[in-house]
Amino acid sequence: MQHIDCRKQHWIKTDLPAFIMGIVNATPDSFYEPSRSAERVQNMERALKLEAEGADIIDIGGESTRPGAAYVNTDEELERVIPLIEAIRQRSAVPISVDTRKAAVMQAAFKAGAEMCNDISALSDDPALGMLIAAEEGSVVLMHKQGVPQSMQNAPQYKDCVAEVCSYLAERAAYAVRCGIAPHRIILDYGIGFGKTVEDNYRLIAAGRSFTALGYPLLAGLSRKSFIGAVSGAPPEGRLAGSIAAALYAVQNGAAIIRVHDVAETREMLLVLKELQKYGTN
Repeated sequence: MQHIDCRKQHWIKTDLPAFIMGIVNATPDSFYEPSRSAERVQNMERALKLEAEGADIIDIGGESTRPGAAYVNTDEELERVIPLIEAIRQRSAVPISVDTRKAAVMQAAFKAGAEMCNDISALSDDPALGMLIAAEEGSVVLMHKQGVPQSMQNAPQYKDCVAEVCSYLAERAAYAVRCGIAPHRIILDYGIGFGKTVEDNYRLIAAGRSFTALGYPLLAGLSRKSFIGAVSGAPPEGRLAGSIAAALYAVQNGAAIIRVHDVAETREMLLVLKELQKYGTN
């Protein structure tokens, strides 16, 4: 049984090998079209559908951070995200994560009923965000990226990708603790696709135990990303099988949360993996 403290001792648990985080993009430009919409009702219905399919957490984003994406200002992000959280909260108590790097957005999101901040900048873009999360007793996902979304995939370079990403996340986790965030509310994310080559992404997933050795749960955001298409040749719409394969391997290598577009299929994979593990498959 795995446990995560989302906010103020709001513990969630699962008896599957990993938690499932379902993606809802309140954006017009996220890379996978079925996950995105500018319509609040459609986004709310998607969130409730993902919960019904078995999502443990719903991750709402109001700013696309795909390669080449433009920055979204605070007012626009607030308009996309906060009414959606409020609408979901009228129908569901599912834990809500907000994919944002702005303290003003997260402050309003906490007030509306969110529990977790999923920050691609690992608390480095907005100096006020870490203190806010600590004061609200919320959870945080600290992700590694190299560069900024607009240009991060132009020419990513590392001497040792795994070692450098590990070192960065260890430092950002220490910073989060200094902000006052309880260690059991910190989650790490190696940032697949965020300033990495195809080979870098595969190396990071295979090295998952190097990240869990830091002492924090590991989140893997792999779903339908381009590193899968680089091998299969498929566009985002055709990458479900590859996403399931990557998620399975990530979980076997330590990932405790899988961030996905396809909740039902991921849950089926985890159910089968759980059964296999009873017979000694690790």
